[in-house]
Amino acid sequence: MDVLGSAKVDRRAFEVTSLFEQTDEKRFWLTRTPAERLQAVELMRQVLYGYDPSTVRLQRVLEIAQRLSG
Repeated sequence: MDVLGSAKVDRRAFEVTSLFEQTDEKRFWLTRTPAERLQAVELMRQVLYGYDPSTVRLQRVLEIAQRLSG
């Protein structure tokens, strides 16, 4: 899923508000499907951490353990 590459920013929709001011943002996200919410979280995570899922992989670790018979 290339969320970061397909994201578009509407630069006309910009608003500065106080952190303490009540907004309708919660109501907006409650109207979105769970899949859309997860996609938005993934986009924010990729933007914040500069993460590219096609290039980053988990390191493989192999450990051999001896089992005690007994």
